[in-house]
Amino acid sequence: MATPVLTPDNPFAAPWSLPYGLPDFAAVRTEHLRPALEAGMAQQRQEWDRIATRPEPATVENTLDALESSGALLTRVEHVFHTLVSSVGTDELRDIEAEYAPRLAEHADALWLDDRLHDRLRELAGATHDGETAWVLNRYLTRYERSGIGLDPAGRQRLRHLNGQITALQTQFAQRVVSGLEAAAVPVADAELSGLAESTVSVLQQSAADRGQGGALVTLGLPTAQPIVGQAPDRGLRQRVHTASVSRGTGPDTASDTRQIVLDLARVRAERAALLGFAHHADYVAQGATAKTADAVTGLLGQLAGPAVRNARQEADELEQALQHDEPGASLHAWDWAFYADRVRQDRYSFDEDVLRPYLELDRVIHDGVFYAAEQLYGITLTRREALQGYADRVRVYEVFEADGTGLGLFVADYDAREGKRGGAWMHNLVDGSGLLDRRPVVVNNLNINRPAAGEPTLLTWDEVITAFHEFGHALHGLFAASRYPSVSGTAVPRDFVEFPSQVNEMWAWHPQVLARFARHHATGEPMPAELLNRLRQSQSYGEGFATTEYLAAALLDQAWHHLSPDEVPTRVSEVEAFEARALDGYGLADPLVPPRYRTTYFNHTFGGGYDAGYYSYIWSEVLDADTVDWFRQEASENEDGGLNRAAGQRFRDALLSRGHSQDPLDSYRDLRGRDPIIDPLLRRRGLHS
Repeated sequence: MATPVLTPDNPFAAPWSLPYGLPDFAAVRTEHLRPALEAGMAQQRQEWDRIATRPEPATVENTLDALESSGALLTRVEHVFHTLVSSVGTDELRDIEAEYAPRLAEHADALWLDDRLHDRLRELAGATHDGETAWVLNRYLTRYERSGIGLDPAGRQRLRHLNGQITALQTQFAQRVVSGLEAAAVPVADAELSGLAESTVSVLQQSAADRGQGGALVTLGLPTAQPIVGQAPDRGLRQRVHTASVSRGTGPDTASDTRQIVLDLARVRAERAALLGFAHHADYVAQGATAKTADAVTGLLGQLAGPAVRNARQEADELEQALQHDEPGASLHAWDWAFYADRVRQDRYSFDEDVLRPYLELDRVIHDGVFYAAEQLYGITLTRREALQGYADRVRVYEVFEADGTGLGLFVADYDAREGKRGGAWMHNLVDGSGLLDRRPVVVNNLNINRPAAGEPTLLTWDEVITAFHEFGHALHGLFAASRYPSVSGTAVPRDFVEFPSQVNEMWAWHPQVLARFARHHATGEPMPAELLNRLRQSQSYGEGFATTEYLAAALLDQAWHHLSPDEVPTRVSEVEAFEARALDGYGLADPLVPPRYRTTYFNHTFGGGYDAGYYSYIWSEVLDADTVDWFRQEASENEDGGLNRAAGQRFRDALLSRGHSQDPLDSYRDLRGRDPIIDPLLRRRGLHS
C-alpha cells in the first residue's frame, strides 16, 4: 500500500515557518486534517520500521534518539487538531475526532507492541548512560511492559481492541459533555435579574446574544457548582440552575446522555487492567504515578474525609440559620449553599464578592499580576506579538524572553468562553521543548470567562483570578522545560505530580507586592482598599469544609468506578446513579447538601480521559504544594520580600520546573526541600487537624 503523501497546498506538508514553530492557524482548514493525520501516521510507522530493521547493533543515537525524533509530521498535526477540537469544537471537528481517536490508539499500539523495537531498547539497557538517558530508557522499557509486550498473540489482539474501545468511548463521553453544557443553559426572566450586580447581568445578556437569543442566559461551566447560584437572590433561579447542572448526562436528552458510555468505559478499562495483570484500573494507574498503589490513594483521601465532613456539617448549621432569617422554617438545600455561604461571609467578614470584582479586570490581572509575579521570580518578560495569530478571535500570542534577552518560547492566551469550547481551564503544548530536537516550547492557557457586552470591562471573580495564576503555573512548567528528550519535557510528568507546580503558583495572587499592582479599580485605577483586601484574606478561611468535601466526593467516586472488576460493573443505565449513591455513602460522603464537584455523568476528568482513576492528583499534589509554600515563606523570612525573589525563583526553576520527567519527580522535590514531603502544612491549610 502506497504511503499517503501530502500535496504542497496542505499547510502541514512542511514545518511551520512562524517563530518557534507556532502553527499557522490562518492557513489550516478542516479538510486539511484527515489527509495530514493519515500521512503523519504512515510516515511514523515507516520511521519505526527503519529503526527496528537496522542491521547494526542498537545505540542511543540510532534507537532511542531516533524514536524520540520520529513522528514530526504527526506531532504537528495532532497539536493543531486537538487544540481546535477542545477550543473551537465544531461538529465537523468532532466527527473527525470520533473517527480518528481509535485509529490513533491503534497507531500507538503499533509502537508499544513491537517486539523488534523493544528488543533494541533492551540491548541498550546493559550499557552505562548519562542520568537522563538512563531514566528515559527505563521509562520506555517500563511503558512496554505496562502496554502489554509480555502478552501472547491472542492477548495482544484483545488489548488492541480494548485500547481502541477506550479511546472511542472517552471521545464520545467528552463530546457529550460539551453537548450537555450547551443543552443545559438556563434562560433567565427579567424579574430573576433583580439583585444581581450590573456586571453579572451584562454577562448573562451577552451570553444570550452570543447564541442569537434575546434576554439573559446562564451558560454552565463544567463543575457542579455554578457561580450564579452564589449570586442570585431569586431562590427559584438558583434551584433551576443547580438542577440543570446536576442533571447533565442523564435523559431525556439522548444527545448528551453519558450513562451507557460510563458503564462501557468502566468495564473495558477493568478488563484491560485484568489482562495486564492488575486487580483493577485504579491499581494500574497508581503504579505508573508517584502514588504507586491505589491503597495509598484511598488511604490519603480517607484520612481527610472525616474532618472535612465534620467541618462541612458545622458550616451547614450556620447556613440554615441564615436561610431561616429570610424564610422562617425553610430547609437548606444544595442550591442555597453558595448563596448563604456568601451571606455568612459578608456578615462575618463584611465581605461582598461583587464589591471585589471592579478591582479584578482581566488584562490587569494577567499583565500586572500573573506575568509580573513570574518576572520577579524568574527574570522573564512577556511581550505581545500582535502579528502572530491564534485560532480564534481574542486569542493572544506573547513572546517570552529570558533575563538576558534570549528568546525562551511563546505563550498563547485563550481566556474567552465560546460555543463549542470544552468547559473548565487547562494548559497544553503546541510545541514541546527539547534539546534533542532543538525546539523551544509554545504553550497555551485556556480559561472559560464569559465576555461582557461590547465596550465593558471583563471583571473576574477571585476564583477566576486564582485559576489564571494556576494555569500559568502549568505554562511555566512547560516554558522552562530543559530536558533533552521531548517525551519527558515540561509537564510530561505523572498525573499526581503535574498539578504541584501550578498549585504553588497560586500563592503569588495573594502576595502584597503582586496584589498592589493588579488589584486596582478598572475605572479609576485606585488600589483595592486595604480594608477590603483584609476582608478577602479573612473570608478565604471560611468554607473549607464544603470545598474539601465536594472535592473528596469526586475523587473517591472516581476511585470507586475504577476499583471494579469487569463483572462488578453495573449493567443497566438506571444503575449509574444508584452506584454513585452507594459509593458516596460507603465513604461517608453522601450528603445531598454537598454534591460531588463532578457527578459521574459529567465527570470529564475521569471518563473523558486524562485523569481516570487520577482525580486524586490535586490533593496528592497539594501535599507537595503546601510544603513548598512553607519553603517560600522561609525564604521570605531570610529575604524580607515574602519569597518573591529571583534567588528563590531560580532555585524552584532549576530543581523542579526545568526537569520535567527527566528523573524521578520526587527526587526533584527532594532536591528542593532536602527531604520527603510532609502532610502537616496541608492539614493546617484546610483546617483538617483532628
